[in-house]
Amino acid sequence: MASEPGMAIPAGAARSNSEAFHTLFASFLGWTLDAFDFFALVFVLPTIAKDFHRSVADVAFTITATLAMRPVGALIFGWLADRYGRRAPLMIDVLLYSLFEVMSGFAPSFGWFLCWRTLYGVAMGGEWGVGASIAMEAVPARWRGLLSGLLQEGYAVGYLLAAAAYFVVFPHFGWRAMFFLGGAPALLTLYIRAKVPESKSWELMRPSRGDIWRALRRNFRRFVYLVALMTMMNLISHGTQDLYPTFLHLERKLEPRTIATIAIIYNVGALLGGLAFGWLSDRIGRRRAMVAAALAGLLIVPFWIFPRSLIWLTAGAFLMQFMVQGAWGAIPAHLVELSPPEVRGLFSGFAYQLGVLFASNAAFVEALIAQRLGYSAALALVASTVLLIDAIVIALGSERKGSDLNQIAGGIAAG
Repeated sequence: MASEPGMAIPAGAARSNSEAFHTLFASFLGWTLDAFDFFALVFVLPTIAKDFHRSVADVAFTITATLAMRPVGALIFGWLADRYGRRAPLMIDVLLYSLFEVMSGFAPSFGWFLCWRTLYGVAMGGEWGVGASIAMEAVPARWRGLLSGLLQEGYAVGYLLAAAAYFVVFPHFGWRAMFFLGGAPALLTLYIRAKVPESKSWELMRPSRGDIWRALRRNFRRFVYLVALMTMMNLISHGTQDLYPTFLHLERKLEPRTIATIAIIYNVGALLGGLAFGWLSDRIGRRRAMVAAALAGLLIVPFWIFPRSLIWLTAGAFLMQFMVQGAWGAIPAHLVELSPPEVRGLFSGFAYQLGVLFASNAAFVEALIAQRLGYSAALALVASTVLLIDAIVIALGSERKGSDLNQIAGGIAAG
């Protein structure tokens, strides 16, 4: 049963710097390795399509299936995390997404490949809400934006690692080996078990089923807004990332290692952007920092897609992901701050992953547009549209920058 409304964690119960570090690091690694497993597919879409005698759009649909199933994982693992604690669900989730990734590499047909990518989507969806909640609950409020940017950019680091694997592994061992590498995250569970403590906020609150449902009903309007926000955030992410390597390969006729090099460079930009705008959000507010990044990304679209020079194309890709992931940098802190403390894992993760669901057709629709207009026009049209709408949706919302996440019950009114 939850404690009294508005009750805060005693000062002596706060996490030590060492415990906060291990918690943040484990959550960062979980999201990094999850993203690696997801983006391993992005680099090898044409090759898998050729092996299975399917179109690129058909294989891109497996991305849609993965994204569409992520809310199921967020619902399951978020509820478990709020009801029974954060650590055990996080470990189970990491083991499952590692298993399904490896099985994708063994798929004998397109049907089996689609099946494993669908199941992988369930496991992928469970990681973010649980990891973000336990991490943001552990770190100091004054650094929450910067550390939020670091946590979220585990996504960019995962993309970067996938690009590195495409550069080193794919030319020698083929696309299946890319998925076999996805079994490595299972080792993270040993680290979580040894080093990551349970959330003090959860330990003191331990909400009942009734507490969870009451918190969800009380904050339904806020939840709907967060779903709309996360839909647009995922559209700017997947609309600028998923088919970009395919565009470089099919339209710019670049070789795999050149594409991998460009991807590494623009993911360095993504990492730096997340940190920079996460830090900025601690100073000017979450929404202002995010709107600035989205509008700057809109201005960069022509430089991102139309240059013929390899140098300018790479520079445009770097700047685009600097801004896109810059807008994402504040998201872990922003969503966790806006989530009711009784359901922090479920509320933030489920809103995030429902946004993923509603944006899950991005790669598929973009591929269909590209069949008619070409990849340059398709990517430019989609990116310009979603960046502008995203800035508007962000601006229409609210924020609770620097709020006390140790207030463990009844601290957020419906809004």
